[in-house]
Amino acid sequence: MADPRRYHLSTTMLAAAFAMALSGPGYSEEIKSATKFGDLSSVTQDLLTHASSDSSNFLHTNGDYGQSRFYPNSQINTTNVAKLRPAWIFQTEVKESLETSPIIVNGIMYVTTSFSHVYALNARTGEEIWHYAHKMGPITTFCCGPNNRGVAVADNLVYVATLDAHLVALDAHTGKTVWDKEVADPEEGYSETMAPTVAKGKVLIGTNGGEYGIRGFVKAFDAKTGNLVWTFNTVPENSVGVWAEKDLTGRDMHRDIAAEKAALAKLGDPYKTLGGGVWQNPAVDLETNRIYFVVGNPSPDLDGASRPGDNLYTDSLVSVDLDTGKYICHQQYISHDVWDLDAVSPPVITQVADKDGKPVKGILHAGKTGHLYVHDAKDCSLIRFSEAMVPQENMWALPTKEGARMLPGANGGVEWSPIATDPKQGLAYAINLHQPMTYSVESSAYPSGKLWLGGAFKVIPTEEQWGNVTAVDYNTGKIRWQVKTAQPMIGGILATAGGLVFTGEGNGLFKAYSSENGSLLWQFQAGAGVNAPPSSYSVDGQQYIVVGAGGNTQLDYKRGNAIMAFTIN
Repeated sequence: MADPRRYHLSTTMLAAAFAMALSGPGYSEEIKSATKFGDLSSVTQDLLTHASSDSSNFLHTNGDYGQSRFYPNSQINTTNVAKLRPAWIFQTEVKESLETSPIIVNGIMYVTTSFSHVYALNARTGEEIWHYAHKMGPITTFCCGPNNRGVAVADNLVYVATLDAHLVALDAHTGKTVWDKEVADPEEGYSETMAPTVAKGKVLIGTNGGEYGIRGFVKAFDAKTGNLVWTFNTVPENSVGVWAEKDLTGRDMHRDIAAEKAALAKLGDPYKTLGGGVWQNPAVDLETNRIYFVVGNPSPDLDGASRPGDNLYTDSLVSVDLDTGKYICHQQYISHDVWDLDAVSPPVITQVADKDGKPVKGILHAGKTGHLYVHDAKDCSLIRFSEAMVPQENMWALPTKEGARMLPGANGGVEWSPIATDPKQGLAYAINLHQPMTYSVESSAYPSGKLWLGGAFKVIPTEEQWGNVTAVDYNTGKIRWQVKTAQPMIGGILATAGGLVFTGEGNGLFKAYSSENGSLLWQFQAGAGVNAPPSSYSVDGQQYIVVGAGGNTQLDYKRGNAIMAFTIN
């Protein structure tokens, strides 16, 4: 008997959903139940390495090691996307914030939910194959929702990081636990919501907890045994830096350097509780054997009095050696950040034009500031930054006891939402938030594993909030096109060889735009916030688009529990 949570096109439960599609004829033919597609064959390093040219699978959280989120299949394209219809809908057991990026391997799909559940599904029919429900430890501490952003796959294993700060390897055939390792102590404020990355026999994982006074890190575990291989602490023992007075774009941040130096002499280096979580996957460059990741906010978020110095390597792009974790280079966007405008959206490796117009290997990062930053991969140096994708006002007004207004607000700009790129067009696609906020500061002592914000950032209820989808020419920094949305955007975006970009909104709309000019070509009402990154894949020569519709805790968008796959028939 078919799983009752999996629905076919002909059921009455989807009749209303069809009516909500923008255009195209109705569809009445039922997709018959079939044997499970795919044999769960081993995912080799070779497959992972060449994922960017794989037009059947979606093997990495962000598509490939470079994190391009560009799917090289054009079966669904600008001429036929209006005919896109639901192929199936699967409902998970967890109705809460859904941020998973579906992974698809030979017709098998792996998705996660809040509270660290993992599902294996038939990617053609939506039928459940197995379900892993992680048994949480007695203590979980987490910021911004009990989210999970997905799994990693390699050989015959599926890897998931859990809310109680464990890394678990599951048998891909059965969902049974193969090994389970604690990444860090949740009692100290550590948690995991990010998806792991597997490269060269190592599972790479960062940590959340920058709001709890932790010391951040990226760790590498042996993919077969779970044994720790190396640790890179995102906050070095000497975290002071160079006492930078300006941000990376050259604007004065109004730091009182004399007061900070006096505090350093009195308090010492705050590195043990300085935060620096890593929210999203690293980009992996196998050619140079390096990884690139961005580091989040310092602790406490808004009170800089107890953390003098630049607070390295918070709010930074960092590169380390894949084999050893040894530091190679970094670039800090905001030194001594007291606005929670940290670096969270995952970096992207792509060819870019340098300052002389010559092609070099570059790193892109979309910041909460609203800029797309373009770096030289060799030394992390800044090549350029884009025009602002959102309003910037009163930068950098310092937080006060009464509350100071500054834009962007603490959610961005670009939040954790991964961007997509189209290398042929030289464009990066980002989704943004506009949420005017006030920043207030209130000093407090380190609370030992409890929330430590040092103040508050509050949305101004009388001011308009909205979002946008923006295409940036990363070789010039100019905005190519921009589409405003009714609500602030959070979730992610996907570009395809069919000339399309797909992204969703908190109001439940899942949309396809022309990647060239931003014209709206299709939309579907999912019934809950579409705040997860879309993926694409093919089964038996048929291309699908898949996305989670479960809303978002951070922006309080309508919750749901649906994984939705779309195709053209």
